[in-house]
Amino acid sequence: MKKDLLEKGAIVQRDQETFAIAPHIPGGITSPEILRKIADVAEKFNAKALKLTSAQRIAIVGIDEDKLDEVWEAVGEKPGAAIGMCVRSVKICPGTTFCKRGQQDSVGVGLELDKVYHGMDLPWKFKIGVSGCANDCGEACIKDLGLIGTPKGWNVMVGGNGGGMPRLSQKLVEHVPTDEEAIQIVAKVVDWFKANNRKGRIGKFVQEMGLDAFRAEVLGK
Repeated sequence: MKKDLLEKGAIVQRDQETFAIAPHIPGGITSPEILRKIADVAEKFNAKALKLTSAQRIAIVGIDEDKLDEVWEAVGEKPGAAIGMCVRSVKICPGTTFCKRGQQDSVGVGLELDKVYHGMDLPWKFKIGVSGCANDCGEACIKDLGLIGTPKGWNVMVGGNGGGMPRLSQKLVEHVPTDEEAIQIVAKVVDWFKANNRKGRIGKFVQEMGLDAFRAEVLGK
């Protein structure tokens, strides 16, 4: 039985023979040229399907194992971080760039976070969401770490996840006034998780410690 190939960013499919890869598309924002390239690659290598993913990527599904390196080369990317113990994705809503309801610049902040954190090795898998308003289309409510825009700034959310033990995120800091301060808080949370070598989703440790104790340890006074 074949297994996922972490070094190739390849996930074995139900047929136990072929693989899927997901080229990275930061924030799900791309160009017609990139879309055409992905479609051309899928066609050239006889992929079985193209699948839009919940992480705002386009998975190329049904690739033979011996073609994986060629596919990544044709796409023009290093193997993506769709699997493994790392920051899997930074999900971003349209925010003030596109959406009439946006209250904060989720695209600008989200792309900055993606640049820093996407694929970063961590003790456990980790997902980030950035939403420009309380509608939370970036799903910060179920992300390990998230930002939700308000008229007064950003709410920083922590400890959400799906899976067998689902959790809703909790409000770590309210109404952070600037993008820069919000990004700094994100850095502190990620650094804490990395330095403490925690085995499990961060929400598990927020739950065990209690939000106040977690906040004090990560952010200090």
